[in-house]
Amino acid sequence: MEATLAEQPQSGSRSDRETELSVLVADLRNELAKLRDEVASLRQQVGYWKSIHARAVEKNRKLEQEIDLLRAENRKLKDKLFGRRTEKTKPKDRSNHLDDPQETFEESKRQRGHQPNQPGASRRDYSHLHVVEETVPLPAEACVCPKCGKPREEMTETEDSEVVEIDVRAYRRRICRKRYRCTCDCPGVPCTITAPAVPKLIPKGRYGISVWVHVLLSKFGSHRATGNLIDELKRYDLDLPPGTVTGGLKRLVPLLEPIYEALLERNAQSTYRQADETRWPVFVEQEGKKGHRWWLWAFLGEDTVVFRIAPTRSHEVPEEHYPQDVRAFLMVDRYSAYKAMVQVKLGVVILVFCWAHVRRDFVEVGKGWPELADWALSWLRRIRDIYRLNRQRLKHDPNSSEFQEHDAALRESVARMHQQAVDELADKKLREPCRKALESLQTHWSGLTVFVDDPKIPMDNNASERTVRGPAMGRKNYYGSGSLWSVSLAAAMFSILATLKHWNVNPRRWLTWYLESCAAVGSKPPPDIESFLPWNLSDERRSQLANRVSPVEPIDSS
Repeated sequence: MEATLAEQPQSGSRSDRETELSVLVADLRNELAKLRDEVASLRQQVGYWKSIHARAVEKNRKLEQEIDLLRAENRKLKDKLFGRRTEKTKPKDRSNHLDDPQETFEESKRQRGHQPNQPGASRRDYSHLHVVEETVPLPAEACVCPKCGKPREEMTETEDSEVVEIDVRAYRRRICRKRYRCTCDCPGVPCTITAPAVPKLIPKGRYGISVWVHVLLSKFGSHRATGNLIDELKRYDLDLPPGTVTGGLKRLVPLLEPIYEALLERNAQSTYRQADETRWPVFVEQEGKKGHRWWLWAFLGEDTVVFRIAPTRSHEVPEEHYPQDVRAFLMVDRYSAYKAMVQVKLGVVILVFCWAHVRRDFVEVGKGWPELADWALSWLRRIRDIYRLNRQRLKHDPNSSEFQEHDAALRESVARMHQQAVDELADKKLREPCRKALESLQTHWSGLTVFVDDPKIPMDNNASERTVRGPAMGRKNYYGSGSLWSVSLAAAMFSILATLKHWNVNPRRWLTWYLESCAAVGSKPPPDIESFLPWNLSDERRSQLANRVSPVEPIDSS
């Protein structure tokens, strides 16, 4: 401003200079107002760009987290696809293939098969098999002395040996019904009488009970596709029409339904149970349902195993399976449908959760985030320790001092684990994958520790996982079910075979006995099916139907 005044000429009157100064001040004020407006505008823009920058930073942070999760998921998927398999190589530890460099196990050094300085397995006993004697004579040229030519005298003693063979063959069973002629003249008596017809499982059918037993066991026991089964029978010179097989299986459904209903009723009365589910394709158009994905539910009781095939995976299936007033423990994974059951909300069904699924969470953290592998291994060691202590506890009688000693050690280890989880969750710097695994552990803690107070309850649901493994093979081999009647047949046969296996009943003998009884009453279920149920079998009948395979002594691994 002073420079501006200095540039003004000094000539002129005082009033002219005041006028010029006034104009100059007005211009400066206008310029100042414009600058203030510009500053205010820039300040507003600064706030806007600050907010944009904050959003960008937050978005970048979320994207980095997402990239981190995707990388972890990619590592886990690569491990599943390209990682080593248990049937190919042995893991270095029992941490679900997450290598623990700090732990060594003796069993990792063991080779497969017989162990040095250990007794071998005992020979199997085949004395129950039918014997077909075969006499082997000397060749004619060997029956005389090679020097003098005198004949050799046959001895009564023989050199005996045995070879186990299998002779599977198809044959035609020709039934000749004898006819009788009367030798009297009694009125009202027919002149000729024919022996009664042999009962047939399917009236006017060409195939006997042994054929249908073989078909049922091959399809639902060995989980073979029907086409493969038919091709196999062709090798025995038996050509079965596919349509006849399908029609015959459909006619067997009402014969097996009473047994299936009895198994369902018995299973619902168990106190200790397990449940699991897996997808099951059913190629039937159903109103209100899109697609063909149904679900196969497995329910394990104390002495029965039953399957249900339902179009939904919701809580309604297990909810309808168990009575409303049931009081029981149900071992499951952490699927939310079980938690939504009415019986669970009422407190009459206590959910027991699986430690194998919990352990899997920590394995996934270690594989997905290699920098967190040490943290995951520390938790896997704690879980392994609980498994070990529980196994040691179960080796002893509950009333013994050894049981009490191991029980106290188990409870102490469980309490330490719980406290460790609480302490780590209180740490604000805990990584999100670790926090997620520990929060799930805490959420399901009450169900995970039920086994501590009740030793009868297992720590995992591996039994139910193994039970659905066979049907899962069938799902791959014959793609589920193609009709509603085949749904009923699959559920019934899976249930019957699994329950017979639990009772050590030979399914071929049991099915033959049951279907023969159905044929005897006119291709209908027997009037009283109670005698066919495994838990009602007499000792004599159970001995007749048992698997006649001698147990093999296990190899001592101590």
